[in-house]
Amino acid sequence: MVKYSPVLKFNYPVIVRIAGFSGILIITFGFLFTPRNFDVFILDEANQIIIEQIDIPQTQQLDLPPPPARPSVPIESEDEDLEDVTIEETDLESFEAWDAPPPPPEGPRVKFIPYDDPPRPLTPIRPKYPEIAQEAGIEGTVIVQVFVDKKGRVKETIILKGIPNTGLDEAAIKAIRKTRFFPAKQRERAVGVWISIPVNFRLK
Repeated sequence: MVKYSPVLKFNYPVIVRIAGFSGILIITFGFLFTPRNFDVFILDEANQIIIEQIDIPQTQQLDLPPPPARPSVPIESEDEDLEDVTIEETDLESFEAWDAPPPPPEGPRVKFIPYDDPPRPLTPIRPKYPEIAQEAGIEGTVIVQVFVDKKGRVKETIILKGIPNTGLDEAAIKAIRKTRFFPAKQRERAVGVWISIPVNFRLK
């Protein structure tokens, strides 16, 4: 069994303080007088980058020619207030081309069939004037080459002279196809022949 001296027990706090103070002094002197080696880094002077400013001349803008204007196409309108229309009746008797049915050289080639009496319509040919042509103020004559068979029915139609993109060609063909004819006669016999029919479109 260990016995503690009364003197040591009494002086214990003093001894602890002295020991602590002595340790601090030793550490302080060791820190101050112990040689230290530190690596010293010397930074090189950074090279300064010089940026030169160059004046760039302004690019010359070339003026491009404007695109060509699109052709105006008549647009069908829903407006019912349309101007008065007069469609001339097709006078087949006064048309001089009855005796010269062969087409021009640049036109479609059809077989010429001789006849004594040309076909004659039972009723006047009255086409419906297209609204798109009315609003655009388009007038003219459409010449249609027609094959009328021996029963007076229209079997084929070819536009010889038309007015495209106006609806007039279609209106002329539609009206002719609805018309019945007296057939052409060759020696008192009905024959099918080609004829050219002008259809006139006129506005008031």
